[in-house]
Amino acid sequence: MKKFFLTVPKGTAASNFASLLLRVGFGALMIPQHGYAKLVEFAERKGQFMSFMGLGSTFSLSLAIFAEFFCSIFLIFGLFTRLATIPLLITVLVIMSVHNWQFFGKHELASAFFVGYLAIFLLGPGKFSLDYLLFKRGR
Repeated sequence: MKKFFLTVPKGTAASNFASLLLRVGFGALMIPQHGYAKLVEFAERKGQFMSFMGLGSTFSLSLAIFAEFFCSIFLIFGLFTRLATIPLLITVLVIMSVHNWQFFGKHELASAFFVGYLAIFLLGPGKFSLDYLLFKRGR
């Protein structure tokens, strides 16, 4: 299990660039309107935020901020990429469930994020990442 999460397999230049593009693109798209907005407006949002699995609205909002802001930063830099993708995938699944699993139409952005994060999880960080610099296994 540790080998899967902390190994950066050797790939082609195209696959390494594609991984970089996916990581930076999806990480940067999540931060401003989702993660950072929730972080800045934490006090205003904590009372009306949904309570995920009965954890309370404040804790649920904190989990969403952790995923959408901090894990997205990890994703951009390619640090603990696969581990950082897991909270993002869970967050997007929760968002899709709140919107009654509408994969198309008004709420299709959540579906697009899910597909992107799943691709990043399966593809891995690529050579252009801090994971590659720190955990050069698989070369």
